[in-house]
Amino acid sequence: MANQNMDRRAFMRGAAATGLAVGLAGMVGCAKPGGDKASAVFTPGTYTAEVVGHNAPFKMQATFSNHALTDINVSESMESPGVGVYAMEKLSREIIKNQSMEVDAISGATLSSSMLLQGLKDCIKQAGGTSLEGSAPAAEPLDSEYEADVCIIGGGGAGCVAAIRAAQAKARVVILEKCGITGGSTNVSDGALNAVDPYRQGKQGIEDSIDKFYTTTLEGGHNIGDPALVHYLTDHAMESVEWLEELGVAFKMKIGSATGSLGERSHYTVAPLGSGYTNAFRSYIAKNPDSIRILNDTPASEIVTDSDGSVIGVKGTRADGSEVMVKAQSVVVTTGGFGANVEYRQAVNTGVWSEVVLDKSIGCSNIKPCAQGDGLKLAEAAGAQLIGLSDIQLHPCGSPGSGLMEEIGTNGRNRIFVNESGDRFVEEGAARDTLCKAIFKQPNSTYWIVVNKVRYPEPSKRGSSGKSMEDLLTLGKVVSGETLDELATTTGMDAAKLKASIETYNAVVAGEQQDPFGFKANNSSDVQLTEGPWYASKKVPTVHHTMGGIRVNEKSEVLNSSGSVIKNLYAAGECTGGVHGSNRLGGNAIADVMTLGRNAGLNAATNALAKK
Repeated sequence: MANQNMDRRAFMRGAAATGLAVGLAGMVGCAKPGGDKASAVFTPGTYTAEVVGHNAPFKMQATFSNHALTDINVSESMESPGVGVYAMEKLSREIIKNQSMEVDAISGATLSSSMLLQGLKDCIKQAGGTSLEGSAPAAEPLDSEYEADVCIIGGGGAGCVAAIRAAQAKARVVILEKCGITGGSTNVSDGALNAVDPYRQGKQGIEDSIDKFYTTTLEGGHNIGDPALVHYLTDHAMESVEWLEELGVAFKMKIGSATGSLGERSHYTVAPLGSGYTNAFRSYIAKNPDSIRILNDTPASEIVTDSDGSVIGVKGTRADGSEVMVKAQSVVVTTGGFGANVEYRQAVNTGVWSEVVLDKSIGCSNIKPCAQGDGLKLAEAAGAQLIGLSDIQLHPCGSPGSGLMEEIGTNGRNRIFVNESGDRFVEEGAARDTLCKAIFKQPNSTYWIVVNKVRYPEPSKRGSSGKSMEDLLTLGKVVSGETLDELATTTGMDAAKLKASIETYNAVVAGEQQDPFGFKANNSSDVQLTEGPWYASKKVPTVHHTMGGIRVNEKSEVLNSSGSVIKNLYAAGECTGGVHGSNRLGGNAIADVMTLGRNAGLNAATNALAKK
């Protein structure tokens, strides 16, 4: 077969230039190749600079010897794990290694990158220096062609999972990633993974079954999802949890309920947000450079096919404009959704949100460069059918202005949603589309989420987001009051209405009355809200997930408009359609990424290796 004589050196040749999971290609800019190292003179010591990060101001420190920068400390930052934190740590290593600030910002985390460089310049000045004089080696020429068993387009969560699973099946993998970070929007996800887990759920007295999970998912998607795909997701989700644990992902024992999950089966990692997953992915990839190669800052430009329409590889373009060709026996598209592509999402917005203009006034919860829908266009050009594009999901947890899901989370229990007057207006455990439609009917299409010490018993303790309540209050986007009267004064709510909302909620939890909005205290975590301090933050709907995309079957093979398989082409994750119907349940996206990602990676590897 065509791949029998695959040259292993062709796969490995670009290693030094392209880097491992951290993808150092293009990071060292204008260092002096082979030049003499000038002796920068500093006053030894550690110096501090305050910078304004993406999430909050923070203090960074830089330590100098007489002639060198020896350490950069950004541990006080509240940047997003796996994105801002990852970018700053990555840049810090390169700056110290080369004693040069001639580095490029990490695409996908440009603000965090630039703030690090700005703070470092301040520290250099404080140390009596003018610059770092680098003596980095000249960058080696980058290869224009690679050969692999499997080429994956997109190094987000699904791409990493597919790559690792393919590598475990003994395939050699090349990933083309458009950004400079690994893990994509999975880094900033809430991290909830739905799966039926008799052990953990049993300890909490939660009754569940795979059949119930299947029915809830199918009905929650308004019975539009492909039953075969829904079955695959719900039947194999727990296997994903076990597989992830084998990779080193640590899960909490407590099972929770993601916003709009319509059940109590959400698993959360010990590490904050999605970093619990992406940290493990980066670690595996770094330890297996012979199996997986990431070409960062290299977006795919074309899925290459031969005369009979079979896929034979992928073309990409580096940041410098040079072209890359990856010859592969299997290609997997894992480029995420199109939620941040305002023009595209509005063009296809003829479904559940057709009455809402999804223009730039509506934010997006994902990393913008990672949610442009690039893979959909590439797959369509290769013959793939796109389905369900109008099935766009809004999430009720957006922060006004950005659309990012920050401050107090809407997931879990023991919180109420009230409008600007203090009135409850919806059953807080409803599906996401129901919640958002109710929000749009409120004055200014916004609301307050209100919690108390039940959710934050220790204000200084950092929660699943990596931030404590004290941190959130410092940011100024959460307000507090020792009493409901104080909270009402701070937020501008009617105190009597706010108190009545809490009283009704508590009466339902106590079993004393039925809720007019349909809330039922049927969760193992439900308790009455009685004591201050009380906390509130403003929320708006934000574009969160696009359920439509590339049509696939239960083997993750891509299908054309006639339902036939496009040979050698696979897809997984948010770029696919048919899994979630017209409404995705909270906690099912990560389950999809892990479960269908594994499926795509294994089947792509099996297909490729059968040809050798």
